[in-house]
Amino acid sequence: MKRYFLAFLLLVAMVTVAEACTSAIVSGRLTANGRPLLWKNRDTGDQNNRVERIKAHDGLYEFVALFDARDTKDSAAWLGFNERGFAIMNTASYNLNDDNVPERDMDREGVVMRYALERCTTVDDFERVLEQLPKPLGVEANFGVIDAQGNGAYFETGNFKWVKYDLAAEPTGILTRTNYSVSGREGQGNGYIRHDNERELLRPYILERNITPATFTEVISRTFYHSRLGQNFNESGQEWIVDQDFIPRRISTASVVIEGVLPGEDSSLTTMWIALGYPPCAEVFAAWTGENGVPDVLRGTTKNRHSVQCDLVNEREAEVFSIKRGNGQHYINLSKLYNKEGTGYVQVLTRKNMKTYEEGYAELARRRAALSKKRH
Repeated sequence: MKRYFLAFLLLVAMVTVAEACTSAIVSGRLTANGRPLLWKNRDTGDQNNRVERIKAHDGLYEFVALFDARDTKDSAAWLGFNERGFAIMNTASYNLNDDNVPERDMDREGVVMRYALERCTTVDDFERVLEQLPKPLGVEANFGVIDAQGNGAYFETGNFKWVKYDLAAEPTGILTRTNYSVSGREGQGNGYIRHDNERELLRPYILERNITPATFTEVISRTFYHSRLGQNFNESGQEWIVDQDFIPRRISTASVVIEGVLPGEDSSLTTMWIALGYPPCAEVFAAWTGENGVPDVLRGTTKNRHSVQCDLVNEREAEVFSIKRGNGQHYINLSKLYNKEGTGYVQVLTRKNMKTYEEGYAELARRRAALSKKRH
């Protein structure tokens, strides 16, 4: 146990950055193929993200996760899954803690998630991690987790305590969080409008029980719907709109869905579907554990550890937020994403991404067949 704590304390010495985000955990009861989903639309001030595979070592599990490019030691994982089918993500919360923990000891969510990815196989394992780690945890977050048995939960977690929301106990089959906690101080925190946006956009898919990873990457993360205004600006025909309270934001750096497995299925089939960079301008890629499981364009292969794909998408985003003077960064050139000619980034990339999904599911079918043949 002493070694367990010391390893954690060494990790929390690394500097990390807090973030915002919109997220969901979906039961297999609501998905098109019966497999659970874990989704996060990442919002952060660090625009340079990458995906890396961390090999198993010293008795710890191999995992694939989203990292900041500047994190040279891969100390903070901002979403990921491991070889045992355990997956985790977070959204920052702003209505849980009420203590005197110094700011320098906070923002450790990514460190906790890396620690869990190397050690957990189940949702219950993660709760044990929260119990055993030294306090204060240095976090204020909604941690979302799923496992290979089809379980899922949010843990609304502060420095000294947490509240668990079990997916199995949720009648609707879906849990959603932005930047406040249900168990936190009422009316405080952020992301209330984004949360309403998410629930409204998901409503028809929930009713039809046909949620897929593409529902999140191609619809939710590319739609400029505003629940308070009651308008979907994708269909407005406007050239410019204000970047305020949409799910895709100027600081959105990835839309990632981790698709779990059916109970009893091989956990190596757990799949990360990722649109890296500003989601409305991003292609989707599939990633798995194992050798060559992460496409090179997603990895931090450049001199500054940037991802080639993220750099490309950042260039596209600069066209969308093209006004540099005054408050120009708050204005979206919507015509770069949607236009009557059908040449906007969203319009072009969605067609391309749906082909990627088709190819990815064909690859998964091949892997399932190979695993079945191996067993017999």
